[in-house]
Amino acid sequence: MSNVAPGAPSSDPSGHRLPAGEKGSADIAASPFSPRGEGARRADEGAPGATKIIKQDIRKHRPAKTGQARRLRRNGTEEEYYLWSDLRARRLNGYKFARQVPLGPFIVDFLCREERLIVEVDGFQHAESATDQRRTEWLNANGYSVLRLWSQEISRERRSVLETMLAALQGRLEFSPELPGFYSPAAFTNKDRQRS
Repeated sequence: MSNVAPGAPSSDPSGHRLPAGEKGSADIAASPFSPRGEGARRADEGAPGATKIIKQDIRKHRPAKTGQARRLRRNGTEEEYYLWSDLRARRLNGYKFARQVPLGPFIVDFLCREERLIVEVDGFQHAESATDQRRTEWLNANGYSVLRLWSQEISRERRSVLETMLAALQGRLEFSPELPGFYSPAAFTNKDRQRS
């Protein structure tokens, strides 16, 4: 136990200073899908067919990303607004969500930190996007599950969207080819195993 005054900033294992009351990754609960960062560890160990993933401190403050996230919050789509009205203030079974959160080099639409679930609201411009696929792989490698929802689903079937999100949060939803919009860290590592 350290002799740090209550309320004083502490540092995480990498030496970065953290705000008072926060601790490093040691206190973050593991994802129900796979251990956090498993794909990156295998790549660092030299597993055949694994690509080298450069681990970054995804909590690092990036002023340009913070400003961009603020603009996105102010100028959100109608579907994001409707979904946010169902998620804010722990309205979805007590799960806490944040919106337009800078995470590494990306800004994610909605994030439940405690369950490490990211919800992305996509329009038609995201169909079959290679950029989105690389982004999802990076997020999976860093221990986050990604649930991609179409804007039309939120407008037309909001109740089923919320039920799908609850299933993902509670570990009742797993990656399968029949559900192409859900990407978990376990699916990412299984894909890597199939390549080798």
